[in-house]
Amino acid sequence: MCGLVQQDVADVYEELYSYFAKRPEDLHRLHWREFETLLFRIFQAQGFTCELGPGSNDGGIDVRVLQRDPLGDILTLVQAKRYAPRNKIDISAVAALHGVADVELAQKSMFVTTSDYLPSARKFAGRTRIPMTLATSADVSDWCRDASDGIIRDKSKLITPHEVSSLLQSLTSRDPRIVRASTGYSVIMNQFAIILKETKHAALLMAIPARTISHDGYGQRGSEVPDTGPACLDRLAADTVFRAKRSVHNDKVSYWDGRNLYSVWDGVPAHFDLCD
Repeated sequence: MCGLVQQDVADVYEELYSYFAKRPEDLHRLHWREFETLLFRIFQAQGFTCELGPGSNDGGIDVRVLQRDPLGDILTLVQAKRYAPRNKIDISAVAALHGVADVELAQKSMFVTTSDYLPSARKFAGRTRIPMTLATSADVSDWCRDASDGIIRDKSKLITPHEVSSLLQSLTSRDPRIVRASTGYSVIMNQFAIILKETKHAALLMAIPARTISHDGYGQRGSEVPDTGPACLDRLAADTVFRAKRSVHNDKVSYWDGRNLYSVWDGVPAHFDLCD
């Protein structure tokens, strides 16, 4: 489930990662809070435990990054400044960050800006007792490229065949893990899927086939039910496993994949009409 949450976050930011990996010069056009949030998501994508500051009255720290280590956790305090390229960081700003890192007993600190640093600031950062990194838009661009490359686009790799097999064997005839969407404009078609994983706001679904139980003799109109037999294992593939947004309204759960709205199948055979 944690894997689902992490991948969901990564997918949401994939477009941003790709954009700023190619256009670091546009980072300074972000709102200062958007810049802080982008850094927070990048550090999360790198596998760190992170805490995004409140945005104001944060004591000079915008993001706290915790790296778990067998020899002791490493805390890095991050200060972010979304400045125009000509507005360079001076020695007072980096000195303030070092002071906070010293008080909070942090092991490292990092200053990130969309501009650059005056020579005096770089000289100070190179002499601090607590290691300090000075990063610019070029560094953020590299981080975005790494974050984009690390996104798992094949969602079928987020779950094993054994997990799917166990799920299929545990399904009942009116199981809330079976969902259905009605599609089509002048025709009526059904899309069935099973919920592989879900959290409060997201779900991982796998499309499954339908089995016709009655028709008009031509196969154009009739009713069908989801087929949850062993053949469903063959559906564990890149083009049939997808992410959906989970929502609850009036105690009813729905799942939106960007094209179809799925809801829990009620167990009643679903009508289809392929006549245009």
